[in-house]
Amino acid sequence: MRDLRERVILDHLRKTGAATVGELASVTGSSVATIRRDLQQLDQAGTIRRAHGGAVLAEEDAPFATVEPVNREAKQRIAARAAEMIEDGESVLLDIGTTTLQLARMLHGRHVTVITPSLAIYEALRDSRSVHLVMLPGDYDPVYQSVSGPLTTECLRMIRADRAFLGVSGVSDTGDLRDTTMAQVPIKQAMAEVSVEITVLADHSKFPGTGLGRVKLPPNVARFITDAEVSEPVSSALAAQQVEVVVA
Repeated sequence: MRDLRERVILDHLRKTGAATVGELASVTGSSVATIRRDLQQLDQAGTIRRAHGGAVLAEEDAPFATVEPVNREAKQRIAARAAEMIEDGESVLLDIGTTTLQLARMLHGRHVTVITPSLAIYEALRDSRSVHLVMLPGDYDPVYQSVSGPLTTECLRMIRADRAFLGVSGVSDTGDLRDTTMAQVPIKQAMAEVSVEITVLADHSKFPGTGLGRVKLPPNVARFITDAEVSEPVSSALAAQQVEVVVA
């Protein structure tokens, strides 16, 4: 049965380029838990690559471009709710990711300062005269259209932002943030350290989530914005840390 599921998963990814765990569960007629186990096996075999609550084919050299359309409507709802919280004149740190990219697009034309390591966000805002855009330096990663490394982290420590909006690969049952890219973990931690308030943007596919990189939930995280009710273990863990869950 697993061999059959894996063939269906790979056929679907060849047609779509990327898919969420929920989509793959639907096309295979399997549970989400089963698909997560299958994807872990396929990822270890090098056939696919886990990415932001789903998967892309391993030979795909631009996962950001293929993942960006996945759950786009949910990401836009989340981003719209986040944009409502930002006041003109504020300084905002935007993490890499496809949901933060949607938020950046909604800030076009606003009188705000945006600091980011994301080249995709830079492209979305570079022609907005009202946005003060600060592009962080670092080692360029063409896969995620972003920069990372010690230079990025050190430059972050030179600033103080009113708000930070973090993207994640997943959220554990304890509320910790997960990332599939280890190079992004110290950057998320640095963003948390230099921001007054943090909001995590995570659509339903990120609950629960996987990822080798772990970011312990910072004490200045005020809320998670998502598009569906989260599971009881996660909601309890977040409530215990006085973190609000906002459903867009």
